[in-house]
Amino acid sequence: MTLVQTHSRSTSTHAVPRTVADAMDATGPQVWEDMTVEVALSVMAAARTGHLVVCDEDGQCTDLVTRARLIAVRESSGYTDRVRLRDLSGDGGLFASPPAPVAEAEYAMRHRRPGVLSVVDDHGSALGVRALSR
Repeated sequence: MTLVQTHSRSTSTHAVPRTVADAMDATGPQVWEDMTVEVALSVMAAARTGHLVVCDEDGQCTDLVTRARLIAVRESSGYTDRVRLRDLSGDGGLFASPPAPVAEAEYAMRHRRPGVLSVVDDHGSALGVRALSR
């Protein structure tokens, strides 16, 4: 799990979101890491979303997968219909804590290219997601 660093900053009453907590959206679908890629793509299609928050058996976030990533896995030469989300190679996802500054979260997303990150509490439970600003 990669957690975006937080720095304390003074708060103001600007309408512009300053922290990830101010700018996050609802978490959306959360799925278990033993779900297959095919089922995950079906869940995404049904939920009309481009990402899923992946959780372990304890309900802690372990990854956030995008439709593009799952399609790339499905189109790879080593793919079988038994590939599960926990089998996907990666660095364990990109996560942010609620008090993290929005600018730092967006910087991390631009340089690591997920386009979206999970916002988690101190115990690793999903609180929401933050999509990259356009």
